[in-house]
Amino acid sequence: MLQQIVETGEYLKQRMQYMPQVAIILGTGLGELATQITEAQEIPYQEIPSFPLSTVEGHSGKWIVGKLGDTRVLAMQGRFHFYEGYSMKEVTFPVRVMKYLGIKYLIVSNAAGGMNPAFKIGDLMMISDHINLFPEHPLRGRNYNELGVRFPDMSEAYDAELRRRAMEIARRNGIKLQQGVYVGTQGPTFETPAEYRYFKAIGGDAVGMSTVPEVIVARHAGIRVFALSIITDLGGFEPIQKVSHEEVQQVANEAQPRMTAIVKELIAGL
Repeated sequence: MLQQIVETGEYLKQRMQYMPQVAIILGTGLGELATQITEAQEIPYQEIPSFPLSTVEGHSGKWIVGKLGDTRVLAMQGRFHFYEGYSMKEVTFPVRVMKYLGIKYLIVSNAAGGMNPAFKIGDLMMISDHINLFPEHPLRGRNYNELGVRFPDMSEAYDAELRRRAMEIARRNGIKLQQGVYVGTQGPTFETPAEYRYFKAIGGDAVGMSTVPEVIVARHAGIRVFALSIITDLGGFEPIQKVSHEEVQQVANEAQPRMTAIVKELIAGL
């Protein structure tokens, strides 16, 4: 894995016009942010050594380097999911490469199902913590000290200072911003009503099928993390409501301007 990271990192160093310190995984809710990156240089995933390819509808497959305002950024337009059949090492490989390239901050977004009764469809939730229910841990296996310590501390997986700044930004802009615990599961099925009730009982506010593996690896690498969820559906309540991927995408598209506004201002202050 170390050799792959070095080979991929060196390839990207030769291709990239900038060496930014801020990376963004443009998951659900932040996809359109790519259109606001100026001086953009796009590198398709299929051209990057050892990179998997995104197979999910709504997820592009580009490594983008450019400027967001005055800040140099690296953006992944399209992420990889465990449910696509990739191993955890493949899912988190791009974050390893980010570490090699000198990334200091990682911004992540996703779509999530809410089970907090205070949430409404379309709400933005700033992730304050997570519960990892994936069947495989991304750090399982041999540890490489070059990448991080064997037993990394996870007491502050989501950076407290970045969360404080984001809350201030939301207040100034009149954007409603919830906070909560994100439950990470394998997928790809949406949750049953009983599963929603279970996730709520163990301390979750929202549930999704991504983010947790990337965050664990980022923290292992010493990268500071900020993450947002769009609450695209609600579960565990009566009457039971069905949900589809198309509906999730529609809600996410409607929430994008609010999420983009928070992330742009947050990045400007880094």
